[in-house]
Amino acid sequence: MNGGHGAPVVILVHGLWFGAWSLGLLARRLRKAGFEPRRFRYRTTRSGLEGHARALRQFIDSGSYPALHIVAHSLGGLVTLKMLADDGDLPPGRVVLLGSPLQGSVVARKAATLPGGSRLLGTVRSELAAGFTRLASGRDIGMIAGARSFGLGLLLGGLGEPGDGTVAVMETRAEGMREHRVLPVTHTGMLFSSAVVREVVCFLRRGNFIPSP
Repeated sequence: MNGGHGAPVVILVHGLWFGAWSLGLLARRLRKAGFEPRRFRYRTTRSGLEGHARALRQFIDSGSYPALHIVAHSLGGLVTLKMLADDGDLPPGRVVLLGSPLQGSVVARKAATLPGGSRLLGTVRSELAAGFTRLASGRDIGMIAGARSFGLGLLLGGLGEPGDGTVAVMETRAEGMREHRVLPVTHTGMLFSSAVVREVVCFLRRGNFIPSP
């Protein structure tokens, strides 16, 4: 997937309540590593997975690429997997998910029970609570999960198990994933972590994370 200067293009998809701005540092680091990042913008609470997935596909269809790499954070990972499941004719490429609750989010389920919680989560609340585990066949998909517990989950009574403060490690697993890596980062902190960027770059180039010593 090549950009105007021959660099492989990577579509970046942000998570719930975030915007494309949250992927700015990640985009700069990927560009420095030789990629051409393109940030997808969507209003996270204004539609369900199907609507977001359709918008992502339209964003991708605005260009013509021989391959397709995607890096998606949190809810963005569910949106990406939904799009890939619905559209099997997309170009080949690799996908890295960052802290995406594939098995469903306990934090989302707790938040929905609070006064105003359903409005806060918007249209996507039920799907975020349920998760999405369908992985596109024939495509390398890796997950980076965080294990530094500091985030929204603490305000809602905790995750009850290891996680990044918002998403539990077990919520990020799904059968058929090529690789799963756990790093000492928080849910938001993974967007600014140099260690995460190194893992992402390695996976996009080779189809695997950095081998453990």
